[in-house]
Order: sequence, then structure tokens, then C-alpha cells
Amino acid sequence: MKMLLAIDIGNTNITFGIFKGKHIERKFDIPTQTYALNKLKNKLAKLKPLDAVICSVVPKKTAVLLGDLKKILPGRVFIIGKNLIVPIKNLYRNPKQVGQDRLVNAFAGVTLYGSPLIVVDFGTAVTFDIISKDKAYLGGMILPGLRISLEALNKRTALLPRIILKAPKEFIGKDTKTSMLSGIVYGFGCLTDDLIMRIKKETGRNTLVVGTGGNIDLISKYCTSINAKDINLTLKGLYLIYIKNT
Repeated sequence: MKMLLAIDIGNTNITFGIFKGKHIERKFDIPTQTYALNKLKNKLAKLKPLDAVICSVVPKKTAVLLGDLKKILPGRVFIIGKNLIVPIKNLYRNPKQVGQDRLVNAFAGVTLYGSPLIVVDFGTAVTFDIISKDKAYLGGMILPGLRISLEALNKRTALLPRIILKAPKEFIGKDTKTSMLSGIVYGFGCLTDDLIMRIKKETGRNTLVVGTGGNIDLISKYCTSINAKDINLTLKGLYLIYIKNT
């Protein structure tokens, strides 16, 4: 059974998933800013993927990775949005403005969970993507992510410290650090619930909500409207698009 290397190039990490059939045999991250070919070779070890498929929001890294993969893989390298198109009806006012990762998540979501659907991705940015009952991509929302929000508080104020994102120990903060953590984590939890409630007024109360992204395990504990968590949604979407097209 041949293996596929699915690659999600994000602003913070490049996430690699090695599929053997429809199952993820192995998954690993390499920080986007420090990616190097030798790191990828070490991570792949004895596993030998044939083809690769890339989804990227960092064009410069796409070019670097494309060149590296052609050196080490025996098969073909596909790029979402170029030689592989996400098979979903895109109703964005300017369809080219939608990030390919958002379309991949939308397609994976409706394929695996049905429609209508809301996909909330808690990554470097937080995105809400809405898919209609007839499986069309309607659009969504983009917000700064949790870590970006904490970094902004530190960089744009004189007295607020740089802190690590983690679960707050208390709802009402008793010092500056716990107040910042509580505000960001509980705040995003409430924001998520309220936006989903408002979206459902347009899409229907039975709309399913799927959460994904690097911070989904943290934030899902602080909101009540997420029905399912799927941290590998983007990788699964890349596999599904690859299979559908090849």
C-alpha cells in the first residue's frame, strides 16, 4: 500500500502527515521559520512516501519545500490551488481571496461530518468557515489567534508581560498574568459561542460545529458549542482531495 505525505504549511508550524491508505501512520511538526531539508529527512526516517500534497499559506516556504520534496520523493508533488483544486462551490465575493487551507477544511468537514457546517480553526489566526446545506462554501470570519492576542498585549503596552498560553487557573485573575490568561481564554470561549449562535440563525439550529487547529484542545474546554474536535481535519482533507483527483 503506497504512502502519501500530506503537508499543511502554516505561519507557525509545518504539519506533516504520512498516510498509509486512509490512516495517518505518523504525524509531526517542524517550525515554519526553522524548516530545513535535513530536519525533514530525519523525521521521515525509514518511511518512504510516494507522492506529496501541499496546502500552504506561506508562499516562500511552498517554493522551498517543493524543491526539497522533488529531491527526496520518487513520485509527484501536488499543490492545492495550483494542480489540485478543492472540489467545493466557492461563494466568496472574490473566490481567489479564500485561503486554500480554509477550503480544504470546508471540504473535509462536509465530507466527514455533513452539512450545514461551521468549521472553527484555532491556529495562528482563528477562522470561522460556514458551509451551506447544499455544501457550498459561504464565507466566514478571521480573527487574531490566542497567542497573537497575548503577544499584542505585551508588545503594545508598557507594563503587560510576555506570557505563555495555557489554561487559566482561575476565572477572576488575581494578578496580571492570570488576568491576561483568563481574559484571552475565557474571552475566546465566549466569543466562539456567541458567533456560532449568530451564524446558526442564518444556517439553521441543527448546523454542526467542528473545531480544529493547534489550540482546539485548550479552547474547547471553555466553550459549549463545538460538537466535534478533529485536529487532523486539514491533513484528512488533503488526503481526500488527493484520492478524489488521482
